Amino acid sequence: MSDQLVATSPSPAGRRGASRDAAGQWISYLLGRLGGLVGIVIALLVITFLLVQFVPGDPARNIVGVTATQEQVEIVRDRLGLNDPFLVQAWHYVSGLVRGDLGNSFVTQQPVVDLIAQRLPITGAVALGGLLVVLLIGFPIGIAVAFAERRGGAKVISGAYNVGAGLVGALPEYITGTVLVIVFALTLGWLPAKGGVGVEGFILPCIAVGLAPAAAISRVVRGETRAVLGHEYILTARSKRISGGRLLVGHVLPNVATSALTLGGIILVALLGGTVIVENVFNIPGLGTQIVRSILSSDYPAIQGIILTLGLLAALVNLAIDILLGILDPRVLQQGRLSR
Repeated sequence: MSDQLVATSPSPAGRRGASRDAAGQWISYLLGRLGGLVGIVIALLVITFLLVQFVPGDPARNIVGVTATQEQVEIVRDRLGLNDPFLVQAWHYVSGLVRGDLGNSFVTQQPVVDLIAQRLPITGAVALGGLLVVLLIGFPIGIAVAFAERRGGAKVISGAYNVGAGLVGALPEYITGTVLVIVFALTLGWLPAKGGVGVEGFILPCIAVGLAPAAAISRVVRGETRAVLGHEYILTARSKRISGGRLLVGHVLPNVATSALTLGGIILVALLGGTVIVENVFNIPGLGTQIVRSILSSDYPAIQGIILTLGLLAALVNLAIDILLGILDPRVLQQGRLSR
């Protein structure tokens, strides 16, 4: 018996080999993800730089107005460096970003870095609030509907869920936000119509941002929960009268988390994009309202800085989700290595 144990237990050399193999998988996985991040950053730099180069019309003329003289236009072009050679302009742009200099706003003359620093926390608060809505609504509803369907006789619940999730998921954020304002602000008077003022001012914007992603994530959670509940070991556990709470914590949530996180990166990016729309609906002083104002006033440094910031945040969110997936599900590391 002892000989069998010695023969079947891994040797120290085998354990070290397995550890090196796991470390190699992580290094390969991280290098692949970091390489993708570098590619995204380069693409963002190119897009934001060309934004001014290929904007319709003359950016300097858009700034000074149609009534300005050509001499005034040339002064602005010299100040913006638009008369410099293309490669010189590109070098000035990239070198400024390396120094943390995004230029000054044409409208307020404020450094764009300071402008973003003032408004980014507000946009982040709306996005995080929307994520909280997704977690508090999407996950519980998806799991509850799946459990109800597995018990049978839940056609009414299933039908109502399909209609509700389909309707909520199809509504754009500005329509959802407008409906929420009409119902809860103008009709009932429970919450303020203008967002961003105090805690109450963030409730409606966060709900407007998070409802559609919550409907999407609930569908994924529902499907994954139904699949898990159909496994033989779950049926065996049910036959042993294991409580639903233990099944949920011990078996359902770990299996659902991986699939939900895969979609979670897309949802988080969608939340960032949704805040741009919702901030304008609720007149919240975040990056969303600022970028609209900058577009209307041809404030190109502000437009470049905001787009670059939102793009980098989206890329970093996806990187964090990929790393978390690698921690929760080691199979992702092997898939990442095989895909390279």
